[in-house]
Amino acid sequence: MKLPDRLVERIASQIVEKLSEEKVIEAEDPDLFRRKIIGVFKKAEEEERQLDEEAKRILKEKIEVLEEADVDYRTAFRAVKAKLAEERKININPRERMNQIANMIRDLIMEDDTVEIYEDPPVIRRRIVQILREALRIEQEIEKAVREKIRSYSRNILEGTPEWNILYRRIYEDELRKRGLA
Repeated sequence: MKLPDRLVERIASQIVEKLSEEKVIEAEDPDLFRRKIIGVFKKAEEEERQLDEEAKRILKEKIEVLEEADVDYRTAFRAVKAKLAEERKININPRERMNQIANMIRDLIMEDDTVEIYEDPPVIRRRIVQILREALRIEQEIEKAVREKIRSYSRNILEGTPEWNILYRRIYEDELRKRGLA
């Protein structure tokens, strides 16, 4: 679940602010705690980046096999990535990944000596999930808009190709700017 830095910062701020306002937690240093939450997102993003890189490396080594079997690169990439994710216990489904991140943030709260806790862990997790769901909804809207725009081009651009990736990043950045997230 790759989220734009600005969105991650907003989510982290919302988690600290809302949980504090609702008297769920109290952080000694809210700004430091916000940065720790951002660190959780960065760690999750790095795990996902490593999955992508490892899948690409494996497919590069096996490109001849793919060509011989006439297997679509995108299909092979998804299958390899899914297998790697399963081995590393990383969910690649956005909703499930969001739940993993919520658990990691809850664990951070429970283990951080600079955070006073006034609610049970399930209550804390539930509030975090609510905030993350809203962020995921925004991310899915952006993703859908980008893909629709790419599909609207007169010629078919195959997903996963360098051209598609460049176009995706450019349009994605445009969508972020339109929404004030870049």
